[in-house]
Amino acid sequence: MSTTTSTNLSQQEMDQLIAQYDKESAVRQFTGPMKWITFILLVLFSVYQLSSTLFFTIPPQIHRPIHLAFGLGLVYLLYAGTKKGKGSKVGIINLILALLGVIVCLYWVFDYEGLVTRTGNYTTLDMLVGGVAILLVLEAARRVVGVPITLIASIFLLYTYFGPYMPGFLEHRGSDVERIIGHSYYTLEGILGTPLAVSSTFIFLFVLFGAFLEKTGVGEYFNDLSLVIAGRRIGGPAKVAVFSSALQGTISGSSVANVVTSGAFTIPMMKRLGYRSEFAAAVEASSSTGGQIMPPVMGAAAFLMAEFIGVPYLEIAKSAALPAILFFVGIWIMTHFEAKRLGLRGLTKEELPDKKEVLKKMYLLLPIVIIITALMMNFSAERSAIIGIVSTIVVGAFRKETRMSITDILEALASGARMALGVVAATACAGIIVGTITLTGIGLKLANGLIDLAGGQLFLTLFFTMIASLILGMGTPTTANYIITSTIAAPALVQLGVPEIAAHMFTFYFGIVADITPPVALAAFAAAGIAKSKPIRTGVESTRLSVAAFMAPYIFVVSPALLLIDTTFFESIWVMFTSTIGMIGVGAGLIGYWMAKLNPFERILAVAGGILAVIPGIETDIAGFVLLGLVFGYSLFKARKQRQQLQTTA
Repeated sequence: MSTTTSTNLSQQEMDQLIAQYDKESAVRQFTGPMKWITFILLVLFSVYQLSSTLFFTIPPQIHRPIHLAFGLGLVYLLYAGTKKGKGSKVGIINLILALLGVIVCLYWVFDYEGLVTRTGNYTTLDMLVGGVAILLVLEAARRVVGVPITLIASIFLLYTYFGPYMPGFLEHRGSDVERIIGHSYYTLEGILGTPLAVSSTFIFLFVLFGAFLEKTGVGEYFNDLSLVIAGRRIGGPAKVAVFSSALQGTISGSSVANVVTSGAFTIPMMKRLGYRSEFAAAVEASSSTGGQIMPPVMGAAAFLMAEFIGVPYLEIAKSAALPAILFFVGIWIMTHFEAKRLGLRGLTKEELPDKKEVLKKMYLLLPIVIIITALMMNFSAERSAIIGIVSTIVVGAFRKETRMSITDILEALASGARMALGVVAATACAGIIVGTITLTGIGLKLANGLIDLAGGQLFLTLFFTMIASLILGMGTPTTANYIITSTIAAPALVQLGVPEIAAHMFTFYFGIVADITPPVALAAFAAAGIAKSKPIRTGVESTRLSVAAFMAPYIFVVSPALLLIDTTFFESIWVMFTSTIGMIGVGAGLIGYWMAKLNPFERILAVAGGILAVIPGIETDIAGFVLLGLVFGYSLFKARKQRQQLQTTA
């Protein structure tokens, strides 16, 4: 069986579904000359990024504006400002805005030395260009990312100006318009700051790597490989969704895109075998969202984390490995118990792709192995990404069906640039927020305010940080969400003794989980669109399935051994072991089945025992294991008794 025949959605329907729930994918579909103009510009964007990494050393005050010039120009060409403007025509206003976006960015390029020497003493023209640049960035973010991030950035700008009128600890001396514009656009602490720097280096190249992988058919191969590995197990399609989504995260930076790509064939299979629509959609949504936390190539915010903390990206990926495994183990466990509860079978041999043919294509995984090896050999993230891109082209040439033609390479270059536009807009807008935070000092004030609100209690501070991340995640992408919460909340956690990488990872996790947390759960809603299930119920089911994602951050804050921080191999394995046992108990309790159906009291004991086993500490581990042993033993006794009754009846 081929994955292409197992989907109930056409490519057009998939594109429409992605565009509906993922604003970054809602681009205009051009025909005629404009189609080729935008295609050429997208290709040139990728070519510039590759060239600047391989051949040129360009000052950041020139490289970042060029990166932004491509981004702003293409955003205004490809993204409509209103719902009515989503046709195939650009319109004169959008053409003007695109041209202005390029001009204000190239202003930096052509007057680089003058702007550097005029620092703090800008001309009227400088102020005009800087002001227009800020407005264009805000509008670009609104079009691509959404209103919330634009609104937050605007509030921070107003706060910077009206500082003297703010109440209590929020009061500051304020800044005039000239200083705000100068700091926001003519320094490396605002729009052109660290977020855009990471976008213009690591993130763009890894997004491009994902585009090349997709073009060689790796995405479809992940589905086939997952079917071979997990398809015949109990409740096979659900486990296929878990496995394939973990792999798909390597080539997709979007939870929604991941949902639609793999869910188009896993969700119909799950429904056919007897899973409820909401459960089937939730399995896919949860697994697809987890793809962003699965090394070796994680979500874009992970690259920002490496830059903010000042460690190699490999350290971030290494620290994220065990929590990511725990997350997917948790979903796997719950799908298994649900399948056992419903008595669902796995797929038959006839329903699976040919095992020999799938194994013949194992070479398609080589680029991922190569990029991991490059990172482990201390190659820079940029060089590793380029090595990955080149290896994808070379490996794809092994067989005719995966060999990339010149046209395929050009399409991959264009696709990668188009996928990166959302990151460009989000990081540029987030740069405004970061710039105002450094200008006003509000970051430290809010961090102290957060600690005061929590009464200095670590758990309450963690809880408030989680809530803030989830709320922000309803309207902002993970990248922007992480930038905001890590700037405000992570310092508060560090003040309370949390290791820096654990503090940042905590905010990163909950920014991602927001994609499946109601009332606005875009990944869950996209999955509901495929399953024809109720969106809110799907979101609730996704949250239940992703209990590991809600527990893991608290575990690694209390016990950094899970992040491989200052620990031994044995300690990390022990934390992983106890957490996994705990997840089995929690999963059994939430589903209501272990070896046999659990009654309400048994379910409560299973969840309690699971939570105790998850909490680090010898005493809690022993208590948790005792409770889980009792529930498991009684469940096993009931299962044997039921089998004996059936045998007696037969």
